[in-house]
Amino acid sequence: MKNKKTLSNWLTTKYLLIVRNEENLSERSPFSFTYAKLLVFSFALMTVMLILSLFLSRTILSQWFDPRSATLEANKKLLQLTLQIDSLSYEAERKQMFINTFKSILQEDFEGIDSVEANNPQILNRGLNPREDELLPIDSLIRREFEEAGEEYLGLNRQYNQELQEVFFFSPITGIVSGPFDLSEEHYGIDIVAKSDEPVKSIADGSVIMADWTQDSGYVIAIQHRNNLISVYKHNAALLKKVGTFVSAGEIIAIIGNTGELTTGPHLHFEIWYNGTPVNPEDFVSF
Repeated sequence: MKNKKTLSNWLTTKYLLIVRNEENLSERSPFSFTYAKLLVFSFALMTVMLILSLFLSRTILSQWFDPRSATLEANKKLLQLTLQIDSLSYEAERKQMFINTFKSILQEDFEGIDSVEANNPQILNRGLNPREDELLPIDSLIRREFEEAGEEYLGLNRQYNQELQEVFFFSPITGIVSGPFDLSEEHYGIDIVAKSDEPVKSIADGSVIMADWTQDSGYVIAIQHRNNLISVYKHNAALLKKVGTFVSAGEIIAIIGNTGELTTGPHLHFEIWYNGTPVNPEDFVSF
């Protein structure tokens, strides 16, 4: 009576697979195996194929056949564009706030005069070419207010000089001052002539509040420092910092140039504003 094979015997029985040459029956590559090894190998192969199929279905195949994949990609791009638009809107608002602040500073002294002229019909009805020796009462009032404002400004300027003398400022550029500070000519800074492509540096630590192109002054960069101090650098050839960037004292922020309509040659127009009032940079910075 023959012995029946059990499952363990069937799995562990060794078999030899021999590959022979058809012409001369020579052995090529004999291979020994058991059904247990064959089952393990088949299970491992199926597991790998399953994992690979899942991976492909989540990546490449989903892009080819799943319509939701295109929708997800479109939503991602839409979200990125929305964030970029929000960022640009925020930067535009900040720049507009800066421009409005400067406009209010420059026009603050003239609002009172405009209101007086609008309420005085004698000025509105005056001819375009009045006699030089003919002064209306409002003219005397304006002249007196202007002189008093000048004296007040000189007093404030002396006070600012004392406060700013205690602060150390880096020189923005080394050169020759070709245009001095002159309020009577509405020249609120100084012009400095230097070598071509000379780097422009920040006079102190601060944050960039403006870095843009203007028709009159070309490439302009302005930095907000501590104690309500703002430094402005105009007519640059290139700007190296963006709005919101923090810069250290002496850090390069621009390259000297000749941009804008209000320039006649390569130079740097440099301004210092303290508490909304322009001050003479030569009183505090050595060039």
